[in-house]
Amino acid sequence: MRSGMKIMKIVSIICITALIATASLVTGCATEGQKGAAMGAGTGALIGGLANMHGSWGATALLGAGVGAGVGYLIGNEKDKQAAAKRQRATEEELKPLAGTTWQVISVEPKQMERYKSVVSHFGHDGIVVTTKTNMDGTVEKSSENYRIVGSTLILSTQNYVENATFKIQNNKLFIDYGNGSTILERVS
Repeated sequence: MRSGMKIMKIVSIICITALIATASLVTGCATEGQKGAAMGAGTGALIGGLANMHGSWGATALLGAGVGAGVGYLIGNEKDKQAAAKRQRATEEELKPLAGTTWQVISVEPKQMERYKSVVSHFGHDGIVVTTKTNMDGTVEKSSENYRIVGSTLILSTQNYVENATFKIQNNKLFIDYGNGSTILERVS
């Protein structure tokens, strides 16, 4: 009977891993960070489940999935950073639908707008987004980042960082979710 339970545990872990790996491969538009997290979760679940065949295999599989997802994301995100650093210029296809548009921030969560009179971002046809912040005292700050789009992910980067955010456009509003916060912008041109 114990041998049958071990086989069932192994088969369950392999099925979970196969489902996670398949989901990762099917999402061809996912970033390397997202793919790495999915593949890491599957591999971690398999290793975690196999590591503890006599105890609570579900708990060790979940722990392995969590650790694997984290490590996989870190590795994949580094690949995203390296690709962004190598990239001289985004293709026209990678800039759609934001290229040539200008947006004004109307809402930020968590709240940070009290520091600015206005924040306006212009997405150029050259793969650079220029953000102009007007401070409460009237002084103006400008910053620029590279951008490109993969599926519903907006990838912003400089030499110092890469940030992946999901986005969607509804009517004249642009919704950006950074994972730890969100921004709503309204089209101005």
